[in-house]
Amino acid sequence: MCSLFGWRWMCTRPCARNGTPSARSPHFIHRFLQIRCRHHAALHTDSKRLCTETMRGSCRPNNPRDRPVCMTNCQTLIVTVGLPARGKTYISKKLTRYLNWIGVPTKEFNVGDYRRECLKIYKSFEFFRPDNEEGVKIRRQCAMSALNDVRQYLSVEGGQVAVFDATNTTRERRVTIMKFAEQNGFKVFFVESVCEDPEVIAQNIVQVKLGNPDYINCSSDEAIEDFMKRIKCYETSYQPLDEDLDSDVSYIKIMDVGRRYLVNHVVDHVQSRIVYYLMNIHITPRSIYLCRHGESDLNIKGRIGGDSGLSARGKEFAKRLRNFLEEQNIKDLKVWTSQMKRTIQTAECLGVPYEQWKSLNEIDAGVCEEMMYEEIQEHFPLEFAMRDQDKYRYRYPKGESYEDLVQRLEPVIMELERQENVLVVCHQAVMRCLLAYFLDKTSHELPYLKCPLHTVLKLTPVAYGCKVESVYLGVDSVNTHRDRPENVNVQRSTEDALQTVPAHL
Repeated sequence: MCSLFGWRWMCTRPCARNGTPSARSPHFIHRFLQIRCRHHAALHTDSKRLCTETMRGSCRPNNPRDRPVCMTNCQTLIVTVGLPARGKTYISKKLTRYLNWIGVPTKEFNVGDYRRECLKIYKSFEFFRPDNEEGVKIRRQCAMSALNDVRQYLSVEGGQVAVFDATNTTRERRVTIMKFAEQNGFKVFFVESVCEDPEVIAQNIVQVKLGNPDYINCSSDEAIEDFMKRIKCYETSYQPLDEDLDSDVSYIKIMDVGRRYLVNHVVDHVQSRIVYYLMNIHITPRSIYLCRHGESDLNIKGRIGGDSGLSARGKEFAKRLRNFLEEQNIKDLKVWTSQMKRTIQTAECLGVPYEQWKSLNEIDAGVCEEMMYEEIQEHFPLEFAMRDQDKYRYRYPKGESYEDLVQRLEPVIMELERQENVLVVCHQAVMRCLLAYFLDKTSHELPYLKCPLHTVLKLTPVAYGCKVESVYLGVDSVNTHRDRPENVNVQRSTEDALQTVPAHL
């Protein structure tokens, strides 16, 4: 069986009998693509009528590509709980980035940002005193304003998960949030961060809070003193999640930055993925090094995919990479490669143990493996145009899409979050997916991220993001990056289709 929509074939066993071409023969593939092309051409022809009907409100688009992919059976509201400087915003941002990367539309709503928009000028910790009636009123209004935006995002804008980032330290506030969620049909999952380690708290204040807009005109000492007093304001009314009182509430309690966890009443797939992710992240200082294999023989010829070995320049890069790593003197460095020849040959030159991951193999180009872009345009022009129209979701016939690749790489991301210093020697599409996760890039940006050969990217996690250093190791190579051409229409000329193809032999 096979699908005309480009999903992976269920059977590819050669079965040539009585002159019937096998499922792997060039004739069969060519015939299959002709049928597929006619099918998509019909969809393209119907698109104008479909759009007109949709605009009139007479129907909804029935093409799956026209609708967001629903990966949840009910919208979820993630609610942070904890005293200030406990890493709630760090968790919120990482969780939002992860869920968006795996294809779950997620948005963060930081109540502190609403408060700053409302007040404009922050004076002192006095605003957060529990007996400051005006301050309490303003903070409640800001929380409700954020919840209204949550409702808009989840109910109207097509979001699937919202992260409500605030202290939410009282049971009264959490009950209000749960009632709001119940009225709107949202599930609620609480994420509480508890930390009593003074060193961790002090480090968080210095790394994150001193750059906070509240303290833009203060000295470091003044900011730290004021923030510590702000924490005291919350401590008097803090009511942590309780195993008995909150036994029917879904939550994870993270204690002392991941030393211990308490997980309660996980009810669905999304909550389970959230728990799994949060139990793998850590804040230990480290760096992740990403690079592609050395230039390959097929790179030189402008052919995609395949499993060729390194060119002479590719081998020289591998030697330079070894020198680079020795100069960096990286503690307990782990090296990962794919199971393809060119990454293994690159790692062999490093003189250190390495681990092969099948998940790190390059994107499968299916019937287009080892073809040049010019050949794909010549034989399969509609396929070439369709990929340019939606490079992230387009799936090669008998191959993969970038969307497939992201799902394949999720275990790699989980393990990278668990590890400390790692060098990943991989491939262009794979490196784009990994880079998009760490740099919080959208699915539209991901397929066009520039990952040149013979260049190492050093990623160092910082407060709410990642610092990137690009190191070119001084070995020439071909350019394999192809930008999205201006004309992606299926009726475009060959010249327009090949407009951005990089030069090659």
